[in-house]
Amino acid sequence: MMQILSGLSAALALGAGAASTSVAADSTGRYEKVHTIKIGGDGGWDFLEVDETNRRLYVARGNRVVVLDVDFEKVVGEIPDTPGVHGIAFVPDLGRGFTSNGGDSTVTAFDLKTLKTIGKVKANGRPDIIKFEPASRRILSFNHGTNDVTAIDPQSLQVVGSMAAGGVPELAVFDEHGHGWMNLEDKGEIAEFDAKTMTLVKKFSLAPGTAPTGLAFDPKARKLFSTCANKLLVVADADAGKVVETLPIGPGPDGCVRDTETGLVFAACGGDGTLAIIKEASPGKYEVAKTVTTQVTAKTIALDPKTHRVYLAAATPEAASTVEQGGGKPAAKGRRRMVPGSFVVVVAGE
Repeated sequence: MMQILSGLSAALALGAGAASTSVAADSTGRYEKVHTIKIGGDGGWDFLEVDETNRRLYVARGNRVVVLDVDFEKVVGEIPDTPGVHGIAFVPDLGRGFTSNGGDSTVTAFDLKTLKTIGKVKANGRPDIIKFEPASRRILSFNHGTNDVTAIDPQSLQVVGSMAAGGVPELAVFDEHGHGWMNLEDKGEIAEFDAKTMTLVKKFSLAPGTAPTGLAFDPKARKLFSTCANKLLVVADADAGKVVETLPIGPGPDGCVRDTETGLVFAACGGDGTLAIIKEASPGKYEVAKTVTTQVTAKTIALDPKTHRVYLAAATPEAASTVEQGGGKPAAKGRRRMVPGSFVVVVAGE
């Protein structure tokens, strides 16, 4: 009898393991369901971030941040006076959020409950993305105008350090020990740095990838995933500092996120309005498991860890014949005017 029960237990355990693997393998199917949340309004946009604790989605919109309730998919407020805003970061235990304002080279601190501004901190030139690094307990702004990183104490709102990036710093990720990695867009490289001492550790090339922007990280496998302008997702070994694999994705990629629970990596490609979903096909080997149609211009992305939905910001471009700058001058390459009021958040996932 004991042998039968032991065998049954083993079979159940094996079945549970198989079921878990199957769920992970089949989880890409949920992203075939795509809908939009109409936001409207004027102005450009950049990154989105999900505050999982308070169930809010923050969307950078030119001179303000639009805040949505992710469960009811409706706008619940705004954070004003954030000129040229690019990114949003959260310090949950302090109940504070932070925005990087490229227009006046500042960082805004705000209350996560009330959305009221707490204060502003002067960063270096044109901060772009912004992140909270838990091990050092610092807010880090990655500055495009001065090619460096500013470290801010999130409680005192004082600048506590800075570090030359060695290139134009884009997205950054961290492990649990305070080690960070950032894409250097103009160099086609990744730079590893110590967030506690604000010093560079090493740099390595992402060739054949060029102009990397989005960056995701698997802390267990120690793999980095960079979206590159030449339609490649580059997989790199974070510790060895070398490229181990490349995968084809769409044109105009920017944001890249990884779902810790499912292990899926998402690369948002605004050039053709596609979302590449990458999974580990075998140990240490990756594949594009699915490509989902989103919307042209949808190139920045955020993930809700609770629902596993992904959010992308987009608007409808005007016809090419109407594209121009002020005064009737032709628009710069890649700068198309959008149909007024067409801004949306694209939602992929059940």
